Amino acid sequence: MTDSPPAQTARTPSEQGRHAPEAESSASSGGWGELFSRQFAAQASILAGGVALYAMNLYFTAALLPSIVEDIGGARYYAWVATGFLIAAVIAAMLVSRMLARFGPSRAYLTGFLVFAGGAGLTAASPSMEALIVGRIVQGLGGGLMAGLGYAVIRTALPERLWTRAAGLVSAMWGVGTLVGPSLGGLFAELGLWRGAYLLLLAAAVALAVTARRVLPGPSGTGRPAEPLPLASLVLLTLAAATFSISSTVPRGWATVLCIALGLALLAGFVLAERGGSATVLPKLTYRRGNHLKWIYLTVAVYCTGVMTETFIPLFGQELGGLSPLAAGFLGATVSVGWTSAQLFSVNLRSERARGLAIRLGPAVLTAGLLAYGLLQTGSASGARVLLWAVVLVAGGTGIGVAFPHLSVTAMRSTDDEAEGAKAAAGLNTTQLIAFSVSSALAGTLVSVGGDSTLDGARFMVFGLGALTVFGTATAAMSLRRGPAGPH
Repeated sequence: MTDSPPAQTARTPSEQGRHAPEAESSASSGGWGELFSRQFAAQASILAGGVALYAMNLYFTAALLPSIVEDIGGARYYAWVATGFLIAAVIAAMLVSRMLARFGPSRAYLTGFLVFAGGAGLTAASPSMEALIVGRIVQGLGGGLMAGLGYAVIRTALPERLWTRAAGLVSAMWGVGTLVGPSLGGLFAELGLWRGAYLLLLAAAVALAVTARRVLPGPSGTGRPAEPLPLASLVLLTLAAATFSISSTVPRGWATVLCIALGLALLAGFVLAERGGSATVLPKLTYRRGNHLKWIYLTVAVYCTGVMTETFIPLFGQELGGLSPLAAGFLGATVSVGWTSAQLFSVNLRSERARGLAIRLGPAVLTAGLLAYGLLQTGSASGARVLLWAVVLVAGGTGIGVAFPHLSVTAMRSTDDEAEGAKAAAGLNTTQLIAFSVSSALAGTLVSVGGDSTLDGARFMVFGLGALTVFGTATAAMSLRRGPAGPH
């Protein structure tokens, strides 16, 4: 084990903001204007930009893959383009808190952006699908760091009065990725410039890397020794992510069920390893009796389950609503539209009571939106019915948006310990990645239960995932309970 590098003597603008006198903090508005002011705009752009690159890249590649396969072949490896990226991102996300402890926000972000840029360059230059998958794995390593740092660095880069708005901004980037990624990827595909699309990602990542190195703080200089890697937890969680991802590539039926069952068993093994281990992926607070952090993570997982309906909504829009591929793609983004727009207003909630109410109501609103969408399903839907689909899906996304920023900040405030607080924030992204993997596999399985009937598949998926989001009403209530907050 090594000691953390010494602290930098110069204080960055973000550190000055974080350690400003209380009188100054109380006098500041803590609003959007301050977040995007000259003092904090660069930091906010890095936090948001890293997550936006990650999210956009997911949908970007989905739109480009048909053109890529047509150019370099490798159709049999189609699913592994996403699987390799996801597994690498999960591994990197679990290392975020250790990167921060060892190198500080500036160098941790620099590493994430440059690794992502390197992967984008490898992808752009790929002569074969096998080489492209290698590039995607490297991109996933950088992307997992960027996405996790987006939450974890809020505590360090910004004063506490801006945490809620910064969390809302970072969370909104997932919705922005859903909207921008497919359209931009489709544009490059139409122009026959799929390699140029990844060169654009490379350029954006390098620009953000330069900015991060300039404005973010270095190592904290606490002198705290670095924790050893929790190898058992890392291996079990990586295998679980791989198993859930692979479940979407095997023939539907018993093979899918076995993959999901094995994935759940590996997740259970991960929890047991975490509870008994001296070094952990998630904060040790998560496993303390009476602490509410575990319920925050479970509520985040519920929201991710609702978001994964977007994977199949475009298919239902085309086959049940007769929409064009472009219109169906926009229908698939409606949950993210509700999510993104609602949280921009939700961050204005000031009182603890209002924030708690938003957290409690969020899962119920999401579930109601999903169930309404399922009940409105029919073959050969009219234009008016398709419009109703969009309305209830936006409403469901609103349930995510009103609560998510406040859940994020509640996780950040779960401890006064700086290292554990960073780990708690990074755990939000780890939870998202695992939940996306699990719910994606479940969604595919539920659709396949419908057999040749798209209508039946749509109903099974929506009602099945809706049944899971119901549990979010209980976990959200538990997340508001105040338990032990100190370090373990």
